[in-house]
Amino acid sequence: MVLLQDFLQKDPVALGDELHRFARELYPICRSITGDGLRKTLAMIQERIPLQTTEVPTGTRVFDWTVPREWNIRDAFIKSADGKRVVDFQKCNLHVLNYSTPVQATMPLGELRPHLFTIPEKPDWIPYRTSYYKEDWGFCLSHNQMLSLKDGEYEVCIDSTVQDGSLTLGEYYLSGRSADEVLISCHACHPSLANDNLSGLAVATYLAQFLAGRDLRYSYRFLFIPGTIGAITWLAQNQAAAKRIRHGLVLTCIGDKGGFRYKKSRRGNAEIDHAVTHVLTHHAESSEFLEFSPYGYDERQYCSPGFNLPVGCLMRSVWGSFSEYHTSADNLEFIHPTQLAESLRICVEILDVLEGNRRYRNLNPHCEPQMGKRGLYRPTGGGTIEEELNARLWVLNLSDGDHSLLDIAERSHIAFPMIRDAADLLCESGLLSAVSEENDAGSSPHEASVANVAVARRSRS
Repeated sequence: MVLLQDFLQKDPVALGDELHRFARELYPICRSITGDGLRKTLAMIQERIPLQTTEVPTGTRVFDWTVPREWNIRDAFIKSADGKRVVDFQKCNLHVLNYSTPVQATMPLGELRPHLFTIPEKPDWIPYRTSYYKEDWGFCLSHNQMLSLKDGEYEVCIDSTVQDGSLTLGEYYLSGRSADEVLISCHACHPSLANDNLSGLAVATYLAQFLAGRDLRYSYRFLFIPGTIGAITWLAQNQAAAKRIRHGLVLTCIGDKGGFRYKKSRRGNAEIDHAVTHVLTHHAESSEFLEFSPYGYDERQYCSPGFNLPVGCLMRSVWGSFSEYHTSADNLEFIHPTQLAESLRICVEILDVLEGNRRYRNLNPHCEPQMGKRGLYRPTGGGTIEEELNARLWVLNLSDGDHSLLDIAERSHIAFPMIRDAADLLCESGLLSAVSEENDAGSSPHEASVANVAVARRSRS
């Protein structure tokens, strides 16, 4: 059974609830680009899929970068003179500048104020700020909280460590019939941010679960890694594996109510770009397609000129374009079960296209074949006879060994599943044979057609 048909058997409401529940479980963890919060997150993913983790020591050179020292935090607070915690890390892990160096001091408000970060235009929200590569310390709080602080002495404590350790990478590999790979990558380094972190983690985890145990054309590599430095480190240590990546997606910000956005790969016309564009164009929700730029998430590392991998980025709301981005308002109420389930479905549809996209050759290319005597006027369940006949005629006309099924779907403006069904039926009728990997060198057209029918049937079983 093809991926999408199998997926449609699932209850979308129950699936959305499962995805949101997993995000809720991950939400309280204080993650960073290194440290125990990242490890705990990967361990929770590991309970669902057999994730392999790799520890890369501090100081390891990875191209122009160096793996940083490891950061861990136990507690942090600002106490007023009466001993009350006016800012408390235990209530919200965004309260601490991520990667803050340890501090234990008493100081007046005037000395403390340069270490306080707020969003004046959103006075009730707490910002998310980091200082990964420059030693600093600080607190993030709502602007109203800061305005409520009175002059006087404050006890300041950040119980953290920044010391030699390692950076942790999470990886799950699924072997397919081909060594060529599809990459699914998401960042696992943000603390309590639901859309910009947890939505991608949840969808990627459940996508990996869905694919496990299936007869897959491609091999699949799932990466759960810290942003930027994680992708750079993986690429530096896996250059041979990177050469096998034929298609790739970075998943992020896919749990909110925005329409789908897809940022194309650096190549701009890779098969993954066409597959995502086709799926989203035929999808009911609004969608937008963005050209590549070297700013964004880890697609910019995979698409750097030394690799130039065909990796795009699938989102709903684009990073930095929604007011909740990198604030406490990016919470569990900002992501929704319905949207998470639909994002997972879109991912399955995209992979369904990649798995089924092949080239065929028309075995009766001189004029249109007589359909009636072959029983090809019957519907197969995907649409009306007129729609299905139109799809069959398109497939016959463009199956010259050069056009793929996705090429035909794009040119005909017919959804890929109907085009693929038409190809399967035409193969069964002896009018079409597969080329490329399904066609053994030197086999006759009839043998190729029989082999293709067997492959098609096996993929649907």
